[in-house]
Amino acid sequence: MSDPMITTELVRLDVSLGADKHDVIRGLAAVAAAAGRTGNVEGLAADALAREATSSTGLPGGIAIPHCRTEHVDVPTLVFARLSPPTDFGAKDGPADLAFLIAAPAGGDATHLQVLTQLARALVKPDFTNGLRAAATPADVVALIDSTVALPTGAPAAPPAAAAPPAAGAAGGATATGGDAPATGVPAGTTTAPAARRSIVAVTACPTGIAHTYMAAESLEAAAVRAGVDMHVETQGSAGSTPLPPETIAGAAAAIFAADVGVRDRSRFAGKPVVASGVKRAIDDADEMIAEALRYADDPSAPRVEGAGEGRGSTEHRIATGDEPWGLRIRRVLMTGVSYMIPFVAAGGLLIALSFLFAGYEITTPAADIVTNNTIFDLPDLKANGLEHALFDSPFLAYIGALFFMLGATAFKFLVPALAGYIAYAIADRPGIAPGFVMGAIAVDLGAFGVPQTGFLGGIIGGVLAGVIALWIARWKVASWMRGLMPVLIIPLLTTLLAGLVMVVVLGKPLGALMDALNSGLTNMAESGAGIVLGVVLGLMMAFDMGGPLNKTAYLFATTGLAAAATATGDAPQLQIMAAVMLAGMVPPLALALATAVRPQLFTEPERENGKAAWLLGASFITEGAIPFAAADPLRVIPSIMLGSAITGGLSMAAHVTLRAPHGGIFVLFAVGHVLWFLVALVIGVVVAAASVIALKQFTESKEEIEELDELAAPV
Repeated sequence: MSDPMITTELVRLDVSLGADKHDVIRGLAAVAAAAGRTGNVEGLAADALAREATSSTGLPGGIAIPHCRTEHVDVPTLVFARLSPPTDFGAKDGPADLAFLIAAPAGGDATHLQVLTQLARALVKPDFTNGLRAAATPADVVALIDSTVALPTGAPAAPPAAAAPPAAGAAGGATATGGDAPATGVPAGTTTAPAARRSIVAVTACPTGIAHTYMAAESLEAAAVRAGVDMHVETQGSAGSTPLPPETIAGAAAAIFAADVGVRDRSRFAGKPVVASGVKRAIDDADEMIAEALRYADDPSAPRVEGAGEGRGSTEHRIATGDEPWGLRIRRVLMTGVSYMIPFVAAGGLLIALSFLFAGYEITTPAADIVTNNTIFDLPDLKANGLEHALFDSPFLAYIGALFFMLGATAFKFLVPALAGYIAYAIADRPGIAPGFVMGAIAVDLGAFGVPQTGFLGGIIGGVLAGVIALWIARWKVASWMRGLMPVLIIPLLTTLLAGLVMVVVLGKPLGALMDALNSGLTNMAESGAGIVLGVVLGLMMAFDMGGPLNKTAYLFATTGLAAAATATGDAPQLQIMAAVMLAGMVPPLALALATAVRPQLFTEPERENGKAAWLLGASFITEGAIPFAAADPLRVIPSIMLGSAITGGLSMAAHVTLRAPHGGIFVLFAVGHVLWFLVALVIGVVVAAASVIALKQFTESKEEIEELDELAAPV
């Protein structure tokens, strides 16, 4: 390696750096500065202290390893101090006399991180720590560390699972098989256990993924050797992670999760007895955790990993082995995007609904002015702001309603970007998130640049484009110095550029021509008097993309006519069109809410939860409440809700229902003409759409598929 992690200038022997661990950490940072490794002592110390605040870094045996990822070092840096007197770092067995400060650059490459991994594993071995205590000079310390963790010059980096060199009587990788214990007759290094031996799988993960992740793995492996069991550890750390083979998981008697963060893809371990704790317990009490896992393996009532995926036929197994069918892969990608979008739908939609309740439907226009120009102590003039229908004629509630509308409208701006961003994430992992969000924003914001919006469907297409391109770029073979730049610079830049060109250049103009044609067709139908047919067409448009370009075209057509008919009386066509559009837009979320209530077993858990919010969203004329359902299962949901909305739109026009409000759903019944038929048309459309969704799901989707979708719907 060109830059040594530690030099003699970074070593201090038998020194006092302060009265407590905070002083010691600052003292270690000062040593790094004196050696030219950082130009910001306070910044480096602050980053290390911030990590220390999450959990103490004191370890059994008189060791402390404060560590952090930081922008205040350019190369991986290791500072060592042998403290005299020892300092308390929170270990159960007393203060620490050996203190390491591990500082990894924020964008450090895989080789550097693997060296730190080896150091972390070495720290739990008595031979290594005894050598540090016996060292006479800083050069002795450097030589000991180099002999333990240095990679051969020019050699490729070892995978994280094999980062630690084997110690006598202990396993040298992520699989501990008992070394050369005579009772087993298994040669050291063997990875396939005899039938008589039991196997345990484990996952270790800490917030920074630098030290505790690998120290916990080493402790568990050493404890497994002493217990005479096989141990297979998956370290989910900064140096990367190699998932355990499905066959290894299937053959394990129990699982151990030693993690301070979420375990990735935990459903792979579904059904296994599990011992769960933070990484500190695995370092301090590994023997007890092994014994507890073995007890759990024989206890039918022991805690088990929850999840639907078990065995070779499970979804997780197919994903891990690359055998996932294309249909399920597409659904998994869509469900990931939907699961992350649902909170935006629920929060934004409910806030908007409450704003209509408190301030009336007129709040959509003056909300920003009311909040900007007034305070809660300087309440707005209702009539001056056109709020004729504010609840109880209350300025206070009108102000609250205006605030709720602004918050809800802001939340709604993230619907399509979140959908696209996490679709890209499901395809390309983290490098796809930023380009995916940009593509989603493009889908709804291009109107500001004179390019037609592509809405919800554009978000899906943009997310898939961003994910595929990001995954392709991530697989490029690049020089080692460039690896750290790939996820934070190169992949987002190139993916955004390439996917953006496709979205704007390829999709923009054709969609614009389609929008113009639709507007012309709707105008001609209205002028020709084909009312019922127009109602059906508007209903189909409102339901097809639920807030997308077709939906917005129909809505714009209705509101434009409403503005022109401000002084109209009776059953003016413009007022009928507004009623048909609003009713048709209310049907999709209400129908899906009804379907989830009537047959919940046909829907995934996130869909059932979203169905609860869809009642109020639909009642408030927020069609976007149906998007999560349509994105997850478009072939069944979209035709069903289009049928219901078309029937409602046609009935509304046939009954000459009118509406003078541009928004609000059931909260603007005071502005409806022929209220009874308004409600009848709505109920009939909702029932038809719900029955259609239930029928299509019931007769075309097996129970196994539903359970599988429930698993896929969980956030990754």
